[in-house]
Amino acid sequence: MKSAKILGQKSYEIESDKVHAWVTETGGHVAPVSFRIGDRSVEPFSVAPWAEEHHGIAPILQVLRGDFFCMPFGGNDAPYGDEQYPIHGETANANWSVTRHDDHSIEMELITKVRPGYVAKHIWTEPGQSVIYQRHVVSGMEGPMCIGQHAMVKFKSVGQISLSPFEFGQVFPDEFESPKLGGYTSLKPGARFTDLNSVPANDGSLADLSSYPAREGFEDLVMVYAQRNTDFAWTAVTFPDEEYIWFSLKDPRILTGTILWHSNGGRHYMPWSSRHRGVLGLEEVTSYMHYGLAGSVADNVAQREGFRTYFDLNPEHVLAVNSIIGVVGCSSDSGPVTAIERTENGIQISTVRGEPIDVQLNAEELYRS
Repeated sequence: MKSAKILGQKSYEIESDKVHAWVTETGGHVAPVSFRIGDRSVEPFSVAPWAEEHHGIAPILQVLRGDFFCMPFGGNDAPYGDEQYPIHGETANANWSVTRHDDHSIEMELITKVRPGYVAKHIWTEPGQSVIYQRHVVSGMEGPMCIGQHAMVKFKSVGQISLSPFEFGQVFPDEFESPKLGGYTSLKPGARFTDLNSVPANDGSLADLSSYPAREGFEDLVMVYAQRNTDFAWTAVTFPDEEYIWFSLKDPRILTGTILWHSNGGRHYMPWSSRHRGVLGLEEVTSYMHYGLAGSVADNVAQREGFRTYFDLNPEHVLAVNSIIGVVGCSSDSGPVTAIERTENGIQISTVRGEPIDVQLNAEELYRS
């Protein structure tokens, strides 16, 4: 069992022959992560440039890296009843206690305080598989709750973004950033869209969200909801120059939506100082936008369209949230991912060009209750 201070945070190491990862004690953030592809390694996750600076900021911002579990997901500026949560909840800010740790996996626990309850975290790797499995089990809580897995990918080169079929897409309806406070956005608030290639912008043009980095100097947030009545959904990024594909898999009955947070230097206030660039949040959630618990429970357009934006927790039952994130090599001319399908031994990834790519993994882990 190994722990060390990594980029300013006490972290725990897990690894296999294909993956080497660190998990922070504060917030349970997963990064840095190195995935092995053949005779090379790639590190897709971002780590905030201020990670080793000291600004007296919220724990989540000080730690900010990789992927982490949010409950309740979102900014949580408004209280829900007498519950006032920090950004993305206690799960993304508090210190987790380790209950088991070996070379390949870690189990942690958190006893929540704002709303008393218990969350168990299990993160693990498997031999021969270039993926990370995450499982969060929520118990002992009662009442509405929104949730999310908050992955952030650093684009060192141009990436091509693809999503499984979705029914509903919308730009953040309000002012996501305020110029008065030093924040800037480029997309038209509240605009609806059906294709990532054509999203209305403030200047009257149509922005292409299928390629990134783009719109330098802006922060933008959009959300889509996966097709209903399906039990498998995915998000993928092809990096032609680096010849690999990053992907995440989920059960859309548990994580109904995907948020794309484009962070490309649009925040000029501390600690961001326009330094957070070329980062894309690929966040699998059951929420409404970034509003937090109050906004996800209140009447909203996604609910009116028939999409779940929160769960009603019951202390007699558990809520299991499972996800799989991984990478696979590809050719430089493969093009964007067009489909990911389950197979007997994992998944098969299809792209615009090139042969289908088979990836070994345990897809059944998405459905463990």
